[in-house]
Amino acid sequence: MNVPILYEDNHLLFVEKPVNVPVQEDQSKDQDLLNFLKKDIKVRYQKPGNVYLALVHRLDRPVGGVMVFSKTSKAASRLSDAIRRQAVEKKYLAVVRGIPDKKQALLKDYLVKDEQENKVYTTHANNKNAKKAKLEYEVLGSKKNLSLLSIKLHTGRPHQIRVQFSSRNLPLYGDQKYGEKWNKTGEQIALWSETLAIEHPTKKEEIKVESRPPNQFPWNLW
Repeated sequence: MNVPILYEDNHLLFVEKPVNVPVQEDQSKDQDLLNFLKKDIKVRYQKPGNVYLALVHRLDRPVGGVMVFSKTSKAASRLSDAIRRQAVEKKYLAVVRGIPDKKQALLKDYLVKDEQENKVYTTHANNKNAKKAKLEYEVLGSKKNLSLLSIKLHTGRPHQIRVQFSSRNLPLYGDQKYGEKWNKTGEQIALWSETLAIEHPTKKEEIKVESRPPNQFPWNLW
């Protein structure tokens, strides 16, 4: 597995997550990113015993781009707290099918997850299981009835970007779960974690790390 390291110090490890790799071990038993990175650290630093590396946020298996892991328990607890407080800046790039009505907008929805299906649906505000989801988007360009969007998350709900856009008939290119009516089997979802900015857990300065999507269709339309 090729996993570029984007930034590393004693407390943090930012990497570019490859597409179609689970972030932690799942039922598929495929090689997962967390265990791969633990083994990599063990080899690179010749560490005896178990390596500490904490998962503090997630990306869906088909999604690629920048992710951060904590190398110390202090960093893990401070990062988890920052994520809870929404004090972490997360920006994504996505290609959707269609052209949004507005060039820029704030999308608000209430989402509920069906655990058995592992699928998320929009619902009404008074559903007791619903969670509020908010994101901002800007259209960077449109070609061939596809649009490139820059997306800033205000909440980090499961499958949030995919559900909020598919519910507006703007499914993500290649999304088999929420865009099966529009996408063909085998197409790779066009969703990329572009920017992650956090306050360093000990230095109290901003660390901002970026990653660019691969130079292939549909990204290379722009």
